[in-house]
Amino acid sequence: MNEPTVEAIRRVLNEIRHPDDGKSVIERGMVSGIVVKGKNVGFALEVPAADAQRLEKLRRACEDAVRAMEGVSSCTVVLTAERGPPPDLQSKPAAQAPARPEVPGIKAIIAVASGKGGVGKSTTAINLACGLRALGLKTGILDADIYGPSLPRMAGLSGRPTTADGKKMQPLEVAGVKVMSMGFLVEEETPMIWRGPMVQSALTQMLNDVAWGELDVLVVDMPPGTGDAQLTMAQKVPLAGAVIVSTPQDIALLDARKAINMFRRVDVPIMGIVENMSYFACPNCGHRTEIFAHGGAKACADTYNVDFLAEIPLDIAIRETSDGGQPIVVSRPDTTQAAAYMDLARTIRDKLRGPSAAKPFPKIVYA
Repeated sequence: MNEPTVEAIRRVLNEIRHPDDGKSVIERGMVSGIVVKGKNVGFALEVPAADAQRLEKLRRACEDAVRAMEGVSSCTVVLTAERGPPPDLQSKPAAQAPARPEVPGIKAIIAVASGKGGVGKSTTAINLACGLRALGLKTGILDADIYGPSLPRMAGLSGRPTTADGKKMQPLEVAGVKVMSMGFLVEEETPMIWRGPMVQSALTQMLNDVAWGELDVLVVDMPPGTGDAQLTMAQKVPLAGAVIVSTPQDIALLDARKAINMFRRVDVPIMGIVENMSYFACPNCGHRTEIFAHGGAKACADTYNVDFLAEIPLDIAIRETSDGGQPIVVSRPDTTQAAAYMDLARTIRDKLRGPSAAKPFPKIVYA
């Protein structure tokens, strides 16, 4: 049985009518972020915040219609309030989305994100967090990838979090960085077969029910893509900004652009783009080979008018230390590879301090 296509889903949703004017949810431009994973479908239904409760029945109608399609076993539809309907369809001004509540004790939260998997996002996140800690910032990192948590292995941590009061979990630590991940709560090879609302609940708990203490910055290692988990973090967490990680080739940059647009839609500032696996420098002769092309992320940054933060090389030392649970910033701090991450950390630190502390963004090159 073939999995449903986005086009087929949109055709079904085109039959679902808004109660106010009888136009379909597709005609009104309310449907966004359709994601199909096998037999599982998810998407967002964009409504004014003030109408969210009133339009719950419309959300259920969309969910039921898609779930009834051949080849669909589950469907999750979330109401979002990024924007109102198009001006010509508005009956009243769209209400502003409610302010995202602050997380006590945490001064700044930044997301490390990518439009697709396999681009080294988690490696970048853990080394950025360790780099910020090495610069003297009180730092934590949250693994928000519920379906594929990788930070426990990359940080070399195992075991379950403890609790002192029966209410909040104590995070584990690596090199002074506080770490929390779903990987601490389940066996490494256990699949997380959860629907959207369960993922949202888990993310909320790992953020609010963890004894993070006083932190200057919490790095959130986002799951790849632009689906339900990303919407949850963007809507419910006061993100100071997002760092987008991509490899240089066109197929990865297509998804990086989606990530940029998603964060912009939910009013999260883009701190910049990191080009990972930017090139390979032979350790014997120093010859540079651009395996995945080069400069694509820089061009993307220029197109979208965001900062280009760093070029990180494709290097066996980075792979070995990540797989071995010893982030290179911690285990091999004197290497040029670690220096690239440290320069990235300094740039992010200066951005968090504001425009008065920001410095020119250097081109980070490892040779």
